[in-house]
Amino acid sequence: MKAFFKLYQNLDREGPGEAADVTWAMQVGNLAKDAHILDAACGSGADVEALLEAAPKGHVTGVEKHGGFVKEARARLGNDPRVDFKTGDMTQVTGPYDAIWCAGAVYFIGIETALNAWRSALGTGGFIAFSDACWWTDKRSKMARTFWREYAGMTDQAGIEEKINAAGYDLIAARRVSSQGWEDYYTSLEARIAKLRPDADAELAAVLDASVTEIATWRACSHEYGYLLSVVRPR
Repeated sequence: MKAFFKLYQNLDREGPGEAADVTWAMQVGNLAKDAHILDAACGSGADVEALLEAAPKGHVTGVEKHGGFVKEARARLGNDPRVDFKTGDMTQVTGPYDAIWCAGAVYFIGIETALNAWRSALGTGGFIAFSDACWWTDKRSKMARTFWREYAGMTDQAGIEEKINAAGYDLIAARRVSSQGWEDYYTSLEARIAKLRPDADAELAAVLDASVTEIATWRACSHEYGYLLSVVRPR
């Protein structure tokens, strides 16, 4: 994990996405300007500014498991009284929140587990917006299947909607995270890899190699998979 955090330390973000994703999701959910928002698994706070733009009179609470990211988030945005960051489990949260935003992190626990855990933290009329890996086609190359083999729960858009329904939520809308959101992230990551490579020990070199494979896989197979951003509300 030390090598992992060395790679990701002080990057703009820890996964694919862009501010436009946040803007769209908050508009779809009809977020109030004074809303209270939870950024679940917020990382270093990459999406917090966009959340605050959607709710300029509101408040954003970021919860992140890894203390190093929390430290970075506080350094980035900690002087804003509309923001606070906590180290903790994203499923162990209390509200009420008007919206819960989670970029790419339901991967670790599964869609149904995440939605069930967050239900009690939502206020009346609240909604959840989350992105998760999604297959775009049934024709999946060996390269893509090999990369995603450890994510047994990965499915297509219809499968994600089935999981949303099974958790007792209604899908409001869904769209793909843009290729630009992926390319911007990977361009930044490539620059960090190049900087770290000359002095990398064996542990760090393995992490760098895995990231190179990740980037190459997406560039070769982006027509096969990506992130689907879904906005949902409990029944």
